[in-house]
Amino acid sequence: MNKLYAILGAATLAACATTAFPSLQDGLLTYAGSQKTIFDTGKAEAKVPVSAMSGAPDIFGVGAVAGLDGEITIFEGKPYVTKVRGSTYTMDHSPDHMATFAVWTRQTSWIDQPVPSTVKGYLDVQNFVKARAAAAGIDVSRPFPFQLVGIPTEVKWHINVDLTEGKPITNELFAKSKASYVLKNEPMDIIGFYSENHPGVFISAYAPAIGAVKNAMHIHLVTRDGKSAGHIDNLVLGTGMTLRLPKV
Repeated sequence: MNKLYAILGAATLAACATTAFPSLQDGLLTYAGSQKTIFDTGKAEAKVPVSAMSGAPDIFGVGAVAGLDGEITIFEGKPYVTKVRGSTYTMDHSPDHMATFAVWTRQTSWIDQPVPSTVKGYLDVQNFVKARAAAAGIDVSRPFPFQLVGIPTEVKWHINVDLTEGKPITNELFAKSKASYVLKNEPMDIIGFYSENHPGVFISAYAPAIGAVKNAMHIHLVTRDGKSAGHIDNLVLGTGMTLRLPKV
């Protein structure tokens, strides 16, 4: 009987991975599901198979695991799926997961440029990314991806974990359902998506790092040792970091 359940489970995952799902394209991005749907329905339902946003070395993406059960980060086509288990978290590279919402891009060419030492905090990064993207010929009125590479001085980040106790998900319960962590002087790649027009979709309408200022970024980290990945809440950049923008 257990063998039968295993076979049925595998078949279900395969069906999810191959079944068409609604997605939208805007600017240089593709996205599916939305954060605001979670609050409209009270549920973080499965909307996007990770297999659809991974597998090729030119894919970069971020998302939230269905059921508030983790974070999804795609770097160079490889999934980094982190989930809280007990007092720690696990790392899984399998594409057999589902996101409740996600955003991703396919980019083969990037242009590197140094990040000035004056760019430190979250809002500094947001303003700098927009300014440098515009200077590089990217239409900043449309969403676009970016990367930051190097060793930040400090990064505060989280992994979603369901702490709703079975209640419908509200903004308050969503904010509560997180396990928070801090990394200091850790080499990492940061995968980011910028948009001023998608709050509540793949951009959080509110970012704790900047309070009432409009948030325009969704950023995740993957440490170079491959042991940590998740959603960045706040950060302080270190010296000698690099901004990567798509070549257009």
